[in-house]
Amino acid sequence: MACLLEDNTGAAVTPLPSWFRQDLPDMVKVREMKDPFRQAGLHTVCESALCPNLGKCWGRGVATFMILGEICTRACRFCGVKTGRPMAVDPQEPRQVALAVARLNLRYVVVTSVSRDDLADEGAGQFVQTIHAIRSLMPRTRIEVLIPDFSDKPQCLEELVAARPEVISHNMETVRRLSLDVRPQADYDRSLAVLGNLRTLAPSIFIKSGLMVGLGETDAEITGLMRDLAAVGCDMLTIGQYLAPGRKKRYLRVQRFARPEEFENYRTIGLKLGFKHVMSGPLVRSSYIAEEGYRVVCQVHSRSVPGG
Repeated sequence: MACLLEDNTGAAVTPLPSWFRQDLPDMVKVREMKDPFRQAGLHTVCESALCPNLGKCWGRGVATFMILGEICTRACRFCGVKTGRPMAVDPQEPRQVALAVARLNLRYVVVTSVSRDDLADEGAGQFVQTIHAIRSLMPRTRIEVLIPDFSDKPQCLEELVAARPEVISHNMETVRRLSLDVRPQADYDRSLAVLGNLRTLAPSIFIKSGLMVGLGETDAEITGLMRDLAAVGCDMLTIGQYLAPGRKKRYLRVQRFARPEEFENYRTIGLKLGFKHVMSGPLVRSSYIAEEGYRVVCQVHSRSVPGG
């Protein structure tokens, strides 16, 4: 299936490079995945963030739950999630997520959220309740959480770690020089501190991060970011191509398309720097085939994984 890029300046749609082509997804499986979300009023980042891998992942029975609503308090310039004033936190949401995980019989689940700067705990408590709810119904399901920065509040990080997800991920997204422009309400050093503090608090939990290329960064800056992540004890890394999610003026434009061989080079550099797993490719996203990375790092540490 050919892919098209929407130019956010309003110009005509242009074709993406050939290496973005994907097979048509299994629409029967996609509909089977969508039904539990709709019935429970749940959101997925696959849809809300306009992920290009939705068909492929849903066709495999894999989806990423997005809790705390679908409206974010931040306005990152790479992200397609709606921004504005969020709704009140739904106390039934953790249970509904757990029921959907059970109905889909998921052995590995990723839970993420919008940023909720309007809340005292910035949503950390809802993550904790969701982890507990999944554990109560599906004790063998492995859980990965992809979190906002929680403003690096110690209590938020401590409560999350105490809930014992298998993987905690927080994305750097881009290199230091571009960070303020790409994530105007975030901070490069604060994100590094979050990852480093998680490593200190949770020596046995795998720590993960992700970045995009194609925003104007140099290869030297990408390597520098990987060095920073390795220095704070990050275990796993995803590297993918930035694609503008639409035509809104706030979205950044793609500056270049990295070729597949460049992504392979980034993966090689990351492994040499000490990451236990690096998934790098044009269509890679934070939670893309997340269980695969978890299995790899478990093998490194001789841990058991669900389903053998």
